[in-house]
Amino acid sequence: MLVLTRKSGEGIRIGDDIKIVVIDVRENQIKLGIEAPQSLSVHREEIYLKIQDENIKAAGVSGADLTATLGDLIKKNK
Repeated sequence: MLVLTRKSGEGIRIGDDIKIVVIDVRENQIKLGIEAPQSLSVHREEIYLKIQDENIKAAGVSGADLTATLGDLIKKNK
C-alpha cells in the first residue's frame, strides 16, 4: 500500500483520469473530493462491500462456491 501525506487543498492523481483532493481535515475525519470518469464506479468501502454481498446473494451462490469455481478456472487455464 502506498501511503501519502497531503494537506487540505492538496491532491493526488491516479493515472490520467482520476484526481483525489483533500477538501477538509477535522479531528479524526477527512473529507475527500474525487474527480473520475462517469464510467468508473466510486463507492465508500462499506457500500462497495454491501453491493458485492448483494450481488453474490442475487446470483444464488456462496463464497465457497465462487472460490471453488475460480480455482477450477485457474486450473483449466494453466
